[in-house]
Amino acid sequence: MSETKFKSVEEQLAYLKKGFAEIIPEADLKAKLENSLKTGKPLRAYLGVDPTAPDIHLGHTVVLRKLKHFQDLGHTAIFLIGDFSAMIGDPTGQSETRPPLTREQVDANAKTYLAQVFKLLDPQKTEVRYNSEWLDKLSSYDVVRLCGHYRLARMLEREDFRSRLQNNQPISVHELLYPLLTAYDAVVLKSDVEIGATEQKFNLLVHRDIQREYGVPSEVALTMPILVGLDGQRKMSKSLGNYIGITEPPGEIFGKIMSIPDELMWIYYDLVTDRTPQEIAALKKEVASGAAHPMDVKMRLAQEVIASFHGEEPARKAAENFQRVFRDRQAPAEAEVQRIPRGPAKKLATLLAELKLAPSKSEAVRLIEQGGVEIDGVRVHDPRKDIDLSKPSEFLLRTGKKRFLRIIVE
Repeated sequence: MSETKFKSVEEQLAYLKKGFAEIIPEADLKAKLENSLKTGKPLRAYLGVDPTAPDIHLGHTVVLRKLKHFQDLGHTAIFLIGDFSAMIGDPTGQSETRPPLTREQVDANAKTYLAQVFKLLDPQKTEVRYNSEWLDKLSSYDVVRLCGHYRLARMLEREDFRSRLQNNQPISVHELLYPLLTAYDAVVLKSDVEIGATEQKFNLLVHRDIQREYGVPSEVALTMPILVGLDGQRKMSKSLGNYIGITEPPGEIFGKIMSIPDELMWIYYDLVTDRTPQEIAALKKEVASGAAHPMDVKMRLAQEVIASFHGEEPARKAAENFQRVFRDRQAPAEAEVQRIPRGPAKKLATLLAELKLAPSKSEAVRLIEQGGVEIDGVRVHDPRKDIDLSKPSEFLLRTGKKRFLRIIVE
């Protein structure tokens, strides 16, 4: 493998730092990249995922895309399926013990995970491993020896363990083993870098420590932020209903992305596309100067996200369909235009009543709750949804089956 395979350390760092939350420690990553460039040997970057559910949503792809970035730069991408650790259950963020999964559940989930993961990663260049390869083989002596490398006091510094102790909630011993067993993954893989969400930071730090204890150079921990969901406020989650499933039809994904607040699209550009920081800054400048309309830039975002998972052609068709239905045919040709001055945000029900799209505010609430209102083709069920009127914007309101109103905030 020749040195020319890799870009300069500065270029690599700039790409790898896109959207990141923390690099622990950054100086080590730079040193590892410099050594890689000098020797021509790629870094070993890995992401460990417990297949606890069969489907992946856009929030899950944030760390996956960062692994892809290492792959893009010519480094070895290792996708580790925690088929053993999923049967223990990581307590991160839980206020109580999570029930372990059965082997059958884990195997079924792992199969569908891989099909979805390879929509982003190159299957020919990805090292897929299962941690049951080595964790199944550990003897009782090996496990006791592993536990001997870490102190209980340090383990109980973990936020969710500490709060559960304070609240007299139970902690099972197997939960204490979770970060140690997954640390053994890092020992076996001899990883240079491990990627995880910010909520995984404690585990990643344990992994670094255990690698040292076993005479393996400590990996760099690279954490990524949690993606905010469609409501613009809470983390993307299926249970909250504010998610985008990557296997959803392209048209649905397009409509959902078009429904996010304009300000949120810059975070999405950062975390769920491969655009460089410079390209994103240039787009932001275009919107700020008025050279580009926010809706057009958001449409580009939706198209790029869909192309990642469904291909260029379905993405293009979804964009064309949105343009035809919600901007061309219904907006200029059919929809009445209402211009309103900029001002403070208003609740959707209040705005509908003021625009005479509903006879009263209570009727507007009823209409929204019954699913009779759409904004830019996306149905809204929350009457208290805030409509941002603080800056110039444009959106299409639909009430009932046939009443459309193009709102221009100026």
